[in-house]
Amino acid sequence: MNKQIPKSTIIIAWVVVFGAMAPLLDSTMINIAINKLVNSFNSSVTTLQWTITCYVLATGIAVPFSSWLLNKFDGKHVFMLSEILFGIGSILAAVSPNIQFLIGARLVQGFAGGLIMPLLTTLLVQTAGAAVMGQMMATVGLPMILGPLIGPVIGGIIFNFLSWQWIFWINVPVTLTSLGLIIWKMPNYPAQNKSAKLDLIGTLLLIGSSTSIIYGMVKAAHKANFSNPSTLTFLATGVSLLIVYVIWGAIRGEKAVIPLNLFKHGSFNGSIIGLFIAGTVLNGAMLLLPLFFQNVRHMSVLMASLALIPQGLGMLISRPLTGRLTDSIGAKYVVLVSVFIAFVGTIPFYWITQSTPYWIIAVVLLVRGIGAGGILTPLMADSYSGMRTDQISSATIGSRILQNIGSAFGSALVTTVVTAFSASHVKSFQHQLKTGSLKPASGQLAAFIHQHLVAIRLDAFQQGFLMISLAALLIILPTLLLSNKMKSKE
Repeated sequence: MNKQIPKSTIIIAWVVVFGAMAPLLDSTMINIAINKLVNSFNSSVTTLQWTITCYVLATGIAVPFSSWLLNKFDGKHVFMLSEILFGIGSILAAVSPNIQFLIGARLVQGFAGGLIMPLLTTLLVQTAGAAVMGQMMATVGLPMILGPLIGPVIGGIIFNFLSWQWIFWINVPVTLTSLGLIIWKMPNYPAQNKSAKLDLIGTLLLIGSSTSIIYGMVKAAHKANFSNPSTLTFLATGVSLLIVYVIWGAIRGEKAVIPLNLFKHGSFNGSIIGLFIAGTVLNGAMLLLPLFFQNVRHMSVLMASLALIPQGLGMLISRPLTGRLTDSIGAKYVVLVSVFIAFVGTIPFYWITQSTPYWIIAVVLLVRGIGAGGILTPLMADSYSGMRTDQISSATIGSRILQNIGSAFGSALVTTVVTAFSASHVKSFQHQLKTGSLKPASGQLAAFIHQHLVAIRLDAFQQGFLMISLAALLIILPTLLLSNKMKSKE
């Protein structure tokens, strides 16, 4: 039987979750602003991509600092400071006179966002305790669902009626409201260990490792392959720094920013591996689906975002149920069932075309949303299974870093698969035309070329969806390490 969460705890949870809405909305709106910003700054898409890349990198830099800040200072004050910093970054972004200034402002936003997300999880775990972790993680997961769901819709409306600056100005009232709620309703979270010293070397090693790996993934997405020199160099650097951290962690023991004894917990290992793979299933799909609607089905930005609503509804349907089930039966079977449902709701896109009726796509997206909504919550909850209170913040850092890297990897993998498939098949098609292997009817050359290029683009997207479907099945392996409370009740 599920333990009832006190109303006071639920109120605190919603206050903390609201504080994360601005960073998550911002990160989804900026993705659809690229073309608008290219024109506004008279810049290139490659340069504008740095506004996204720098945000992600700054997020990775901030994550390891969150544990030390909670040790040294009141958690409420750290959360408030992070919100203020994000608001300042948003104002700077809105008034940016040039692209270089905007990239700098995005660094400030990313660092603040990188503090807010681990704080969100850690403070909720401290508030609620282990018995209702599944339900609390379902609450934490809400902004992660609503961000991709309503962020593009809000962005589309802004671009239709307002200037691009409003994708940043809109964060200001949200941040101010969040600060008011924090001051009014959030309790104090006294510093956990004021004498704790920052593991500077360990922190720098983790920052260097995660940012190198993430940057390597970004370069892979831009180059459409994982074998380019930049990607190989940065991935090798990131892995090397990670190995050095393992050695350093063995020396530091409990004083390391992420103590290695966390990895003695099977559920923690299963959780972080599952979160890494989930980056492809969740982030990869959230990147591919809007592009599919825009580039294959020729929808506007606003219509493409509205077309994704059934998936968001599916996530909202499964979110509270998966939280309660995780608390009552453990994460293992919740994730297994959710992964299977997500696979069933993704694999049909391997056959969906330009002419497939939208009602069929809507049903498929609804099913996919139900499955996807049940993956993240139990995985996040189970990363704390069996942990001591003083290990929570370190476990949060570990899971958040793997989640960030997994998100970058998933996006890069899907982008690379789609782009590389398209490029190779276009090249083959051009060769066949040149050598006369393909002979269009007289006067039909333009139509013939157009028809084949459209077919290649569709095939490329279908390959991306196949990759996402297979990644969903791959999550089954780490799921076997997750907790099973049904077994303990027997």
